Amino acid sequence: MTAESDSSGGFPAQHQQPPGLTGRMRPLPDHGEDSYVGHDRLTGVRALITGGDSGIGRAVAIAYAREGADVAIGYLDEEQEDAEETARLVEAAGATAVLVPGDLTEEGTCRAVVRDAVRGLGGLDVLVNNAGFQMARRGSIEDVTPEDLDRVLKTNLYALVWMTQASLEHLGYGASIINVSSIQAYQPSTSLLDYASTKAAINNMTVNLAAELGERGIRVNAVAPGPIWTPLQPATQPSQKLESFGADTPLGRAGQPAEVAHAFVYLASNHEAGYVSGTVLGVTGGKPVF
Repeated sequence: MTAESDSSGGFPAQHQQPPGLTGRMRPLPDHGEDSYVGHDRLTGVRALITGGDSGIGRAVAIAYAREGADVAIGYLDEEQEDAEETARLVEAAGATAVLVPGDLTEEGTCRAVVRDAVRGLGGLDVLVNNAGFQMARRGSIEDVTPEDLDRVLKTNLYALVWMTQASLEHLGYGASIINVSSIQAYQPSTSLLDYASTKAAINNMTVNLAAELGERGIRVNAVAPGPIWTPLQPATQPSQKLESFGADTPLGRAGQPAEVAHAFVYLASNHEAGYVSGTVLGVTGGKPVF
């Protein structure tokens, strides 16, 4: 791996403004740049990954490209630097990279992102609803503002619905939708009440969508990561908390984005997961997902 937390499970105290950028993190995360080896499991697949510029999204983009997929990368304008680096890594694997920037808290933008991704890729087979936002609260529930709720719920839930709606026109039999849940859906932190609630809702939506779309041959699953070292952490957590980030897992450390990517490859593969739908797959360092 490129980076690991130390044996105590933490990282140096640091802070960024949201949404955070990879190059400013210390240590840099491991997205599988030097370690992921593809085996042609997604040859010919066309995938759209929201939040694909950094963190888990970047790791999934690298893995998909090395497995033979072409990739469209969704991201915010402020994340252009990270998005371009991810595109470079995708293209280095011999795959097509399509950049589709936009703020997914707007319904029209979600539909435009899907349209531009389909135009650039020539179609769509896999949608990864990875974009998400959290902000750790320092006060009580009484301090949560409508603006706070809007940003978290629209990014995490509304966008998932809008992206899915817009994609269904293009997803055929054998297609796959992969949502991103969290250990927070099962072990919610009081400081992340709104975020944790959206992740529990995503679990429910995943099961419901799997039931609805199964007759169309579209599989719907979710991945629930545990504490993973991504730009969202220094951008949304108190800096001192990073010093013990991940230490409360049974494995005693945070995970790297590269360690989550394999779950997304598995769920996208009809050969390996063709009978898997309505499932939430935990990658949590040992924290229970049930």
